[in-house]
Amino acid sequence: MALRACGLIIFRRCLAPKADNSAIEFLLLQASDGIHHWTPPKGHVEPGENDLETALRETQEEAGIEAGQLTIIEGFRKELNYVAREKPKTVIYWLAEVKDYNVEIRLSHEHQAYRWLGLDEACHLAQFKDMKAALQEGHQFLCSTAA
Repeated sequence: MALRACGLIIFRRCLAPKADNSAIEFLLLQASDGIHHWTPPKGHVEPGENDLETALRETQEEAGIEAGQLTIIEGFRKELNYVAREKPKTVIYWLAEVKDYNVEIRLSHEHQAYRWLGLDEACHLAQFKDMKAALQEGHQFLCSTAA
């Protein structure tokens, strides 16, 4: 059976679009171990938790952002399936917007750095094809449903 993890693709909207026209920035965290990969906050489901509860708990643990500081975006859910450390893994992501553009990020020991990035930069750092696709689909969803 596949390991199951859940997380949030966290973003913020720039008040004034930047020179490259990127009004949306994604939060990526750099792992402290292994290949120091960059991903949104995520983690394994614990007994008694549902998937969204896991995503919110992991975001609070890994980035210091609490549920009340986020708005979960209805209608977007992305499931990734891949092999990690020789075991099948399923990761489910939702989109979440920070309510405060300048929200404080407090990293846990699991991560050594964080960055807010436009789509192209985020995809470049994300490395894994499935993670890039999730970021691109999330960005497209946000752009197509913008108020």
